[in-house]
Amino acid sequence: MTETAEINSIVEADSSVQEALDRARACLEGKQHSDGYWCAELQGDSILSSEYILLKWILGQENEPDLVPITNYLRKIQMPNGGWNLFPGGKADVSGTVKGYFALKLMGDDPNAPHMVRSRELIRSLGGAEKCNTFTSFYFACLGQISFDACPSIPPEIVFLPKWFYFNLYHVSAWTRTMILPLGIVTTKRPVRQLRDDQGIRELYVDYEAGNRLHEPMGFFPKNWREIFLKIDGFLKFYDRHPIGWLRNKALKAAEKWMLDHLEGTEGLGAIFPPMVYILIVFRLLGYPEDHPTVVQAHKHLKDFFIRDGDEIRIQPCFSPVWDTGIALHALAEAGVSSESDVAKRTAQWLLGKECRVASDWQKNAKPVEPSGWFFEFANPHYPDTDDTAMATMSLKRVGGAVAESAVKRGVNWLMAMQNDDGGWAAFDKTVDRPLLEKVPFADHNAMQDPSCPDITGRIIESLGHCGLSVDLPEIRRAVAFIRSQQDECGAWWGRWGVNYIYGTWQVLVGLRSVGEDMSQDYIRKAAAWLKSVQKPDGSFGETCESYEDPSLKGVGESTPSQTAWGAMGLMAALGADDPDVKRAIDWLVEHQREDGNWDEHFYTGTGFPKVFYLCYHYYRLYFPLMAIGRFTRNRGA
Repeated sequence: MTETAEINSIVEADSSVQEALDRARACLEGKQHSDGYWCAELQGDSILSSEYILLKWILGQENEPDLVPITNYLRKIQMPNGGWNLFPGGKADVSGTVKGYFALKLMGDDPNAPHMVRSRELIRSLGGAEKCNTFTSFYFACLGQISFDACPSIPPEIVFLPKWFYFNLYHVSAWTRTMILPLGIVTTKRPVRQLRDDQGIRELYVDYEAGNRLHEPMGFFPKNWREIFLKIDGFLKFYDRHPIGWLRNKALKAAEKWMLDHLEGTEGLGAIFPPMVYILIVFRLLGYPEDHPTVVQAHKHLKDFFIRDGDEIRIQPCFSPVWDTGIALHALAEAGVSSESDVAKRTAQWLLGKECRVASDWQKNAKPVEPSGWFFEFANPHYPDTDDTAMATMSLKRVGGAVAESAVKRGVNWLMAMQNDDGGWAAFDKTVDRPLLEKVPFADHNAMQDPSCPDITGRIIESLGHCGLSVDLPEIRRAVAFIRSQQDECGAWWGRWGVNYIYGTWQVLVGLRSVGEDMSQDYIRKAAAWLKSVQKPDGSFGETCESYEDPSLKGVGESTPSQTAWGAMGLMAALGADDPDVKRAIDWLVEHQREDGNWDEHFYTGTGFPKVFYLCYHYYRLYFPLMAIGRFTRNRGA
């Protein structure tokens, strides 16, 4: 190639990158709501449909017209082998498959139809319905398929446990907290909607006796902590049959008050699907009529999650506007948007209106600080989280203008107050890792607690770096020490909230650079080498959700735009924008961009609960590639 041809090639490549950046920016700006926010569809798995159907049968509301299109969607996403999976391309999940079969059967699908036969045979090959997780068991008990003795006991008296007690409401994760008291009332009242024998799922059990008990028979003396907790569960079941009357009544009243207090100003308890389902059962058990305003609102908030599409309805687990908006504004800042632009001004005003200025659960464990923080959803003031707060604070600092300065300062102070003693940050609370909590009988949703994790810690120090903090600060040095302690032997970091090692490694490396860590250190070079080792020959990155189960799949999976963007930004943080492997990743993004400026992404790259629940954020495919391309354009040659 002649020198002139080489120059022309570089100019042409630069032009294509700029054009991709401009198209992506225009596409993202075009999706902004007139009020100033972004909110894409948030897609989960089949249990959102099946559990809603089971809820309506528990309540005796199975004639609700919306159940037909919900059932149509549930039937559509069934796998050819009869199962339902946690994410596209994944294997069948036994709990999800049993609930899917049960829901379709209740809605009138013939058990002898081919799709039902395949499902039934698959379930039995996986060990039968007795292999379902404990949260699934509560549905089955409410519909008379198993005894409540097969479910963990959750006495409502837990509301009185003091904070110094190892197990109390404020030592478990926020999402578990919103479930405990509703489930406590359900296990206390033990409601059962009787079904006909032909409507039940006895045929799904390989060993019905095993499915009708919480655990296998044990000796008198427990051998481990799990067995100790199961012994405690036995004592609690005895207490449930012979409660102290005045104490039980007082606990039920206190639990009811706690839930009502935590509904104030929200769009549902916790503003997420699982507790919003069970609180409807609780209202029925506590005698609330269906036309009570609180009950009417609770039904409405669940229906707000519906996405109607022809003769189908799919259900979202929650809304993600603050998350989507914070990331979108950060991406636009990378793409050159200024604080004086109309899009930045409208976004900043909306974000500022979502700052959480009241203190709720988080204050139980944190040191005193002026209330601040941002939550994930439209309205969830009891549960601001560190991840959203970091993203909102960082984007407002960058392009929020003078009007955002006070909020940014409060956000930084709030984040600093939420740092854990180990130097890291958790999602919703200042916490201490209490591994024994994972042994309690209802902890098999794999998220009983909310300990520090490297990906959130990385994002928070990235935000703090943009706000002027550096490794010279003792708190930042403790955060870096925590991050180093969590590095995997391969050089990567796992991702608690995104899939998986690509997500965690990107977030950590970007955070370290933001606070001025020396990026030439061996541990950072090792992380960069790992990213290069999993980059594909075409420059892309991809990782399957299966990597949470199978360590051999770290960084392995089908290529996706969001993960390719994360990989590119991780390499940029460690090695600079001029590294040739960064360019290869950017080139892949440019080549795979659609004409409208967006990208196609068919795989899930968001994590709710590892090994249990995964998410597809429909804007991940857009704002993360925009962020990566913008950062590359801004930093190459620097």
